Amino acid sequence: MPVLDAFDHLLLGVSDLDHGIDWFERRAGVRAAIGGVHPGQGTRNALLSLGGVHYLEIIALDPAQTEGDRRAQISALSEPRLIHFALKTNDMDGAANKLRRAGVHAIGARDGSRRTASGELLRWKVLGVESRFESDGVNPIPFFIEWASDSVHPSKNAPAGCVIDDLRFEHPRADELGATLRAIGVEANVTPADRARILANIRAPKGRLELA
Repeated sequence: MPVLDAFDHLLLGVSDLDHGIDWFERRAGVRAAIGGVHPGQGTRNALLSLGGVHYLEIIALDPAQTEGDRRAQISALSEPRLIHFALKTNDMDGAANKLRRAGVHAIGARDGSRRTASGELLRWKVLGVESRFESDGVNPIPFFIEWASDSVHPSKNAPAGCVIDDLRFEHPRADELGATLRAIGVEANVTPADRARILANIRAPKGRLELA
């Protein structure tokens, strides 16, 4: 499946959430809404829709937490940068089995949850995928997410106005990355470059915007 259809959301990392929200609004003309806090992970987020069933997660440090898996990665980002992305699935066990049959190591699955700003509980499961391609804080190998049936997908109630038109990748080992993404189940444009980048072209009220 084309990665543009298969992805659930993109992660735009930045150390300071308010700065990330302001930064995106200046460029796109849409202001992300506060999502919530990830307990035990050291992060909090703000969200905006990218059209259809896709959304952008601006993920940043939570000052109220001192530990978490992504804290070291995000604390180095004074300016926003695309650092990871998620693929959607409605069958987590099936996704894990497919990965294993393809010789790709799956990690998990594990449960996740957070409270929205209005107090609603969102629940999901995530399945990690072992990556040999992470570089300079950017991981172009996705994880899988399955949303609970009683949770409203963030694309449905996050601020609208932006639409993603293209999602592509750059990497020093472009051919290997492309083959691994195909093994995971997605087709993507991967071109050679001196460093890893995830690039998204977005139509916004202020015009076209490329996130990287």
